[in-house]
Amino acid sequence: MASSDLPSLPAPAPIARRKLSHEVFDRLVETIQSGRLAPDDQLPSERELMQRYGVGRPAIREAMQSLQRMGLIRIAHGERARVTLPTADAIVDQVSGAMVQMLGRMPGGLDELKDARLLFEVGLAQVAARRGTAESIQRLRTALEDCRRARGNQTRFVAADMAFHRQIAAMSGNTLIRALSQGMLDWMTRFRRDLVTARGAERLTLEEHARIADAIAAGDPEAAGAAMSDHLTRANQLYSVLMAEPARPARRPTPSDDPSSG
Repeated sequence: MASSDLPSLPAPAPIARRKLSHEVFDRLVETIQSGRLAPDDQLPSERELMQRYGVGRPAIREAMQSLQRMGLIRIAHGERARVTLPTADAIVDQVSGAMVQMLGRMPGGLDELKDARLLFEVGLAQVAARRGTAESIQRLRTALEDCRRARGNQTRFVAADMAFHRQIAAMSGNTLIRALSQGMLDWMTRFRRDLVTARGAERLTLEEHARIADAIAAGDPEAAGAAMSDHLTRANQLYSVLMAEPARPARRPTPSDDPSSG
């Protein structure tokens, strides 16, 4: 093929040199993942790492900070860093702040979060119906009773509502699913706290929770998923109405008013 027949290629971008701290980070991660450093083992001192890798203190410290952000090591003042075992809860917690910021800046962020929660929790209810045990079902019944006892106290009712949904996630027996469920509830709360403390109908929420619990206890995944879908769809519709309504002057509550977390 003649040189004139060669396909035209875009001008090559310069290949960036990797920072020394990235190289140190990769080597330390490999050491931890290989098991040569086990959880609670101390890492070598900064000076030892500098000598081992032939780099300066800034590269070591930057790599160590990255490891700490990932939850792979724990750094305490006056002590050498120790290897830690990352947990699903810690990892989800680390990304929560960034997730809330992203949702707040992304067009339609709240709608996407509501859609994700609906899909996720319908699946959770189905899994709970398949995997529920006598003990976990009793804990779900207790969580429902806590919701009933909290009726009339908005703060307690919101907390009990969240605990009910967390128990459904816990029934999966999957630590990652449980952590993601907790993260999603936290994102909803931190993104728009006014939505999870919106005024609505506690009685309706309790009825919906009871239908979900009954279907899970009966071991009926289809009914559990449908009950959860109805519950969250109704709540999402309430959120949409509340967001569309202009602010109104506060009025004295009447006996028919009930605070709800949706």
